[in-house]
Amino acid sequence: MTIAQTYLQVVQKRFQSVKELGDKTLAQMEEAQLHWAYNEESNSIAVIVKHVSGNMISRWTDFLTTDGEKPTRNRDDEFEDSLHTKEAIISAWDKGWQVFLEALASLTESDLQGHVTIRGERLAVIDAIERQMAHYAQHVGQIIYIAKLVKGSDWQTLSIPKGQSQAFTEAMLDKHQR
Repeated sequence: MTIAQTYLQVVQKRFQSVKELGDKTLAQMEEAQLHWAYNEESNSIAVIVKHVSGNMISRWTDFLTTDGEKPTRNRDDEFEDSLHTKEAIISAWDKGWQVFLEALASLTESDLQGHVTIRGERLAVIDAIERQMAHYAQHVGQIIYIAKLVKGSDWQTLSIPKGQSQAFTEAMLDKHQR
């Protein structure tokens, strides 16, 4: 396997992992909790989802051939809390990820050697992918943090529960050394 093939495989796996963290977080939330914001300058989970979805659809539709900032995108509107139901929020989330993951999966080894533009800025394809990794992971982290604040003691951890790190590490070592 070439380094480019390995990269494409790894980055798809990493993005899927980021999506799954968001999926598991959204599943825990009640509709009203998705609209909670710390203050007027903060975004709710619903708003972050709307923004991430809008970004994904804009950036990854015709990724290799058109500017990533599509004229049809209304970025300012993404920060208005207008997805009123949990179903609408999850639908927007799923639509954005579908567009993105399908575009990512369609990339070839030779595509990685090319360039794309975002707001007129020319970027290497790998740079554009990594830029989105940082962006999406940051926002999923925000979603998780907000959910933990809202859920309090009802939050179900997405990773290793407190106090169970050593047992988890030992189980992983057993799994991979046998």
